[in-house]
Amino acid sequence: MPEAGGTQRLNLALQGGGSHGALTWGVLDALLEDGGFSFEGVSGTSAGAMNAVALAHGFAEAAQEHSDPHEAHLAGCAQARATLTRLWEGVGTLGSLMWGVPLPGAKALMGLWTQWLSPYQTNPLDINPLRRLLEREVDFERLCATHARIPQVFVCATNVRTGRGEIFTGKRLSADAVMASACLPMLFKAVEIGGEHYWDGGYSGNPALHPLIYKTECSDVLLVQINPIEHAGVPGSAAEIMERMNEVTFNASLLAELRAIEFVRRLLAEGKLDPRRYKSVRMHRIDGGAVLAPFGSSSKVRADLSFVRQLFALGREAGEQWLAGHRGDVGVRPSVNIADNA
Repeated sequence: MPEAGGTQRLNLALQGGGSHGALTWGVLDALLEDGGFSFEGVSGTSAGAMNAVALAHGFAEAAQEHSDPHEAHLAGCAQARATLTRLWEGVGTLGSLMWGVPLPGAKALMGLWTQWLSPYQTNPLDINPLRRLLEREVDFERLCATHARIPQVFVCATNVRTGRGEIFTGKRLSADAVMASACLPMLFKAVEIGGEHYWDGGYSGNPALHPLIYKTECSDVLLVQINPIEHAGVPGSAAEIMERMNEVTFNASLLAELRAIEFVRRLLAEGKLDPRRYKSVRMHRIDGGAVLAPFGSSSKVRADLSFVRQLFALGREAGEQWLAGHRGDVGVRPSVNIADNA
């Protein structure tokens, strides 16, 4: 992707976490409105994958309309903001329809369903309204046609057979790949792609950082994290225990990659590795987990429009605070101490 004049290169790593991904929408809106960064790579999982392809779609539209890199960048920022807005407003509209129906005990009943029945029994037709919304707002053929001129997108899904994370990018990027990345095993059937079946990418990379290290030249990575690493107190109820177990599971692969990045940085600083072969990654982070903690993990399944807009506003504020405090760190130094967070 050509670098627009006057911008700084920055990679994005976008965590998944259900409707909490709306906070990431707010962060991205602040970064795009600022316009001071060109995004070489964007890695996303689950809701992070939806944010990633929506952002790339805006830049793909601009790339086809503008030949000048600077004009394409400005137009891409505006069109990416518009695509993200349409996507999440659509999510909120769908969520309002579901949450607006007075069904006492519906959440408890759903918990029992997922505990004792599989989606092959409860959802045999594999109905997921998010797919239609995603296909309406993101032109995957256009993404493939312009992939050399827009941010590279890396979507992580977990191969059911091997248990390994798989990265979908370039011409393999599709609505199926994004839906696979967001496929919670107890709610939806595994997504089949090329004869293999996939579940949520959070089990193997939430998000995957290694594509940003090995497939891009940029050394700066901004992690937008929406799953809290630390948890105050010891969970006592069955629901609280399950929520904390999920948080730990969906952060495990990320923490492992962060430790590896810190290890390589230390060896490079000590002159024990060849800098021509290894990249010293400068990590930056927006800790949405801390912002979202008061809502609790159970709110990840809440997606009514008022809640989605509330999360967007919180994300905008977090993005603006990061820009004010750490814009000058990009290209110079990491702004988060990985050793303290991994």
